[in-house]
Amino acid sequence: MLCSSFHISRLAIPTVCVLISFLAYTSQYFFNYFEPAPLREHEVWRINIFALCIWICYYRSCTVDPGRAPRHWRPLDGKQLEVDRANGRQRWCRRCEAFKPPRAHHCKTCQRCVPKMDHHCPWTANCVSHFTFPHFVRFLFYAVVGMSYLETLLFERVSIVWASRNLPSYLGPSAMQLGHLFVLFVVNSLTVFMLFILLVRTLWSLGANTTTIETWEIERHETLLRRARHYGGYLEGPGGVRVRIKRQEFPYDIGIWSNIREGMGGSSNVLSWFWPLARTPDRSTGLEYEVNGFEDPHVSWPPPDPDRIPLPPKDVSDSIAFTGAETSGFDIQAFNQRKAEDLRRQRAGLEIERRKRFHKRLVEDAEEDESQQSDGPDEKESDYGEEGWRNSEGERLRDFGVDEDIEFYDEEDLPLGVLIQRRAQAALKELK
Repeated sequence: MLCSSFHISRLAIPTVCVLISFLAYTSQYFFNYFEPAPLREHEVWRINIFALCIWICYYRSCTVDPGRAPRHWRPLDGKQLEVDRANGRQRWCRRCEAFKPPRAHHCKTCQRCVPKMDHHCPWTANCVSHFTFPHFVRFLFYAVVGMSYLETLLFERVSIVWASRNLPSYLGPSAMQLGHLFVLFVVNSLTVFMLFILLVRTLWSLGANTTTIETWEIERHETLLRRARHYGGYLEGPGGVRVRIKRQEFPYDIGIWSNIREGMGGSSNVLSWFWPLARTPDRSTGLEYEVNGFEDPHVSWPPPDPDRIPLPPKDVSDSIAFTGAETSGFDIQAFNQRKAEDLRRQRAGLEIERRKRFHKRLVEDAEEDESQQSDGPDEKESDYGEEGWRNSEGERLRDFGVDEDIEFYDEEDLPLGVLIQRRAQAALKELK
């Protein structure tokens, strides 16, 4: 199954190239031999200019490196890092063995943490990220504008054919021309319709400064808020930890103009937004982003989620309340106690308990409550927890290319200090 998916993905770019060539060039061949309305000179120029812009933008969307999180990067605020860890925000990628900057995610296809990852696009075989997003927007824009212009030319010829439908067949186009016109019109209409919807969604995200993944996270947060209202503002996490769910504003919406400017590479030159050869955003950017200041400076995105809260230490029986806006000193103390306990168990050579997927924890909790009186649910894909949750369109994070195992689970459940120590040891070995 994985092999077949891999081979299909390799055909995506050739398929798009064939589609562009078919619409841009065979249409001109048809128009030149369509006697009732051959192409005018200015129409030829426009078609080919639009086709050239589409080719350039598509090539850059496919070939520009989406970037990666630098291995040497780390958060400046140590307290923020500790609070994030306590609240279940994954700031350490155990596959890259490096910190993840804000808005970065580990792409399961690119095998790296991608800065401001929007999604992994199968049609470009590349990640739409901080560095490739401007090229992707320009590709969609020129594709929609170019094919909309072609649609007007095709519609004009279709109208001529329909108006002469009662004339003898030898006075009109041949059957081959009619078939060619029909295929061109149908393919172009369907393609421009789908790309127009995608362009509108992309422009909406650009204006709000949200990625596709962040839109998913916002909808997930709204769902948790609705659920928490029925339980006094709290939801239960692993080990009986009670998680306070409090509304948190999306921090990166800084105004429409600033959002568009940041999304299009940081340039305020409107003409550069449409220029197919515009430069890629500077490689030194993409690690820090301006925030709107609606939330406390120590609060980061995404909001706390019950399925991301780390397992509490075995000797801590009290429930800990985490908030989306602040974390009390008791929370930090309990988190530090957990790290110390993990270190003690590791030094004693004991096996560290691995964090289980949400649906497995759910099954085990149900079995304990029933004292083995009945068989638990089958071990199959669950719709519970963040990894099983789907948005209103039925999408999960993995549908956007995110590696869910990295995003949700610390399989080794090692304290962050140990991971940093391992990274330092690896760096020393490289130097030697």
